[in-house]
Amino acid sequence: MKEVTFIRQNIERWKQAEKVVEQADRVSPDQLADVYVGLTADLAFSQTHFPTSRITIYLNNLSSALHNRIYRNKREKWSRLFTFWSREIPCAMYDSRRELWLSLLIFMVSVGVGVLSAANDPDFVRLILGNAYVDMTLSNIAEGNPMGVYGSASEVPMFLGITLNNVMVAFNCFAMGLLTSFGTAYMLFNNGVMLGAFQTFFYQHGLLWESALAVWLHGTLEIWAIIVAGAAGLTLGKGWLFPGTYSRTESFRRGARRGVKIVVGTVPVFVMAGFIEGFITRHTNLPDALRLGIIVLSLIFILYYYIYLPNRRRYGNTET
Repeated sequence: MKEVTFIRQNIERWKQAEKVVEQADRVSPDQLADVYVGLTADLAFSQTHFPTSRITIYLNNLSSALHNRIYRNKREKWSRLFTFWSREIPCAMYDSRRELWLSLLIFMVSVGVGVLSAANDPDFVRLILGNAYVDMTLSNIAEGNPMGVYGSASEVPMFLGITLNNVMVAFNCFAMGLLTSFGTAYMLFNNGVMLGAFQTFFYQHGLLWESALAVWLHGTLEIWAIIVAGAAGLTLGKGWLFPGTYSRTESFRRGARRGVKIVVGTVPVFVMAGFIEGFITRHTNLPDALRLGIIVLSLIFILYYYIYLPNRRRYGNTET
């Protein structure tokens, strides 16, 4: 069918659709649905046969306008909140599983770099952690309280400050994906090197076990959430670098939408990690079994929510 014939056959119906858009508040839902279905069908036909035509732009704008009028006052059910956490985020994690493993790989390699660098250069830890922090920690070690930094502030301000800082780090890690993933990789690398240098510093002072219990008590959730935020940033950057069969703009839009879901999903994890760091980590006299139990529970949650549940949603439950 020629474009002019297509227009002549449907122009009157499109004019009626314009009136429906203007009077959407007074039109029945069934009529709105019928007009919208007709418009989207015409738009699909036009995009296929006349992709660069002005009529395609017109139909796209008209369909979008009607869509916005239909859903403008749509109320979300409370179950939508449950569905978001139980279904949408696991599905988004499954779709970004390659980015998650890449983020984990970058982080683990950077930890190794931090370990080797700190082991071979005595001044490397000061370069990474700063002279003030190293001197304070050495003073705490001399006083027999190597993890004293976690009790240097009261619980609530520490909890709020740490949580806010970690959430900002996660969103920055995601936003750096705008730099085609290299910015996200750089932030993951920095955090990994810092962790590797930190643990090596305590190993050199014979305090690896104590530091591991203190750090991983909250760090199991905190560090994993940073890795997940890195996956969100890599997903965003992948949209720019590898659009596949989509246009670059559409690929970026899809990556951004999925990445936002993933990074928003890390917020409760950071809140829990901040709570543990602010209220529990400071109590270094707690039994090792209790602290190790919290670490194991955190690890079980990670494996269930970020590994098992995404695969179960993908393969065991196809409901959408």
